[in-house]
Amino acid sequence: MKIIMILATGTLLTFTVDKRTNPDCFTQGYEILEKLAIYRDLGPDQGWILRDSNIEVGGWYCQQ
Repeated sequence: MKIIMILATGTLLTFTVDKRTNPDCFTQGYEILEKLAIYRDLGPDQGWILRDSNIEVGGWYCQQ
């Protein structure tokens, strides 16, 4: 199973789910998101933005 993260540029980042630490894909995806991006909650740039950039993270999902 892989976690696929979608960036606003169309780039797909993939991460292998680590079943030893936490088998829940949503939890692992959120933990990765928190490490790679910050959440801006006000204004037109609202959403998850990669650290040190203006690239927005569109979301993630699990692929089996």
